[in-house]
Amino acid sequence: MTFTQEQIDKLNIQFKGIPPEEIISWAIKNAQKPLVTTNFRPYEVAILYAITQVKSNIPVVWCDTGYNTPNTYKHAEDLIERLGLHIDLYVPKQTTAHRDSVMGIPQIDDPKHAEFTEQVKLEPFRRAMDAHKPDVWFTNLRKGQTAHRDSLNILSLGKDGVLKVSPFYHWDDTQLDVYLKDRELPNEHKYFDPTKVLENRECGLHT
Repeated sequence: MTFTQEQIDKLNIQFKGIPPEEIISWAIKNAQKPLVTTNFRPYEVAILYAITQVKSNIPVVWCDTGYNTPNTYKHAEDLIERLGLHIDLYVPKQTTAHRDSVMGIPQIDDPKHAEFTEQVKLEPFRRAMDAHKPDVWFTNLRKGQTAHRDSLNILSLGKDGVLKVSPFYHWDDTQLDVYLKDRELPNEHKYFDPTKVLENRECGLHT
């Protein structure tokens, strides 16, 4: 799948306002090695449900930092079973207990925070992408989440040439609440990302 930035800009205009499943179907039809990543944060169920309605056997990469809440882990297990997700789990090379004893969770202004983020999120993610080598990467990025994400769109092209597809990009929480309610899908808000701390802070995967 090869597109110029001009083509992507035109497609983003066309795709705004159409159902996410139609965007997903288009991307799947044009992809050779698609995948979706998830961390089972709030509203992730929307993208997981929508994608599995189109391609039930799509690889679902879960990079687990090891610091999720018990609620998140229970929510993840529920969705894996409910949606029949084909999970490919990636975890840090160092255990959480080991890291807690030598580093803990550094504050965002601590020089060690960059090393921490590399260990628990960036390195496992690179390992996953190197293993799968996708040409299409589905995410649940949405406008308004961070300043950087406001600069993206439904379709965005990474420096590595991977087409990032965010079918719910223009949706707000209220719209997603209705989407989940209509489909009787669960949500879970007790979530913790130790690399972001602040909700509007990027963790590094999408920059």
